[in-house]
Amino acid sequence: MSLANSLLSSNLSWSSSSPMPLPSVTPLHVDAFTFPPAVESPASHKRLFLGGAGIRWFDIKGKFVIVTVIGVYLEAMALPSISAKWKGKNAKELTESVPFFSQLVTGEFEKLARVTMKKRLTGIRYSEKVVEYCEEIMKASGKYTRSEAKAIDQFLMVFKNQDFPPGSSIIFAICPKGSLTIAFSKEERVPKTGKAVIKNKLLGEAVLESMIGKNGVSPATRKSLAERLSKLMNKKDPYNEANVNVATKN
Repeated sequence: MSLANSLLSSNLSWSSSSPMPLPSVTPLHVDAFTFPPAVESPASHKRLFLGGAGIRWFDIKGKFVIVTVIGVYLEAMALPSISAKWKGKNAKELTESVPFFSQLVTGEFEKLARVTMKKRLTGIRYSEKVVEYCEEIMKASGKYTRSEAKAIDQFLMVFKNQDFPPGSSIIFAICPKGSLTIAFSKEERVPKTGKAVIKNKLLGEAVLESMIGKNGVSPATRKSLAERLSKLMNKKDPYNEANVNVATKN
């Protein structure tokens, strides 16, 4: 029996008091910031495992400037879900696969992206740039409606009076039922609750796609996800030593 089938079958015996275990993963150190192996989502309060992390950078007057570092966390169910189709693929194949990242973005499991600042950004500047990418993605899908336009307006309002100095973070929790929870943190820990919830499935998916999709702003995060998930799917026992502690540092 394959990893995916065995885990999907086993899931029938797991209850809310005994959730699916997280894969065994290591923390990632990205330009002086450490992404812990697991965090608790401010949306569902589920424990999510670190899928990958990387930098976003710009060439500013010929200089390599890192603007943010990005970590992407996934619900435990993500591993058997993607293994059904992608087990056996190597990191290079996954990195170059548009359908693979499309499944990560749209899959029926929770995703969380943490964006930590290396350079100061205002909420208005950050949100307007994200909206620019998201509108392009949603319009290209042919599904952009008044509902998405309203969600965009709500998104911009959430960031209107915010300021993000170096070390501060924006957390996006994308739930499969269609909500996007946004939280802010000035510390290393992920907040227990979000600042706002926007109920629009396409916007939540577009936010994540803008980071790790084919034309996403962080090819490094995309590559990291492909490398780590390929190794997990091809492991005989990806759950060995899986009881990773959730980061609770204050």
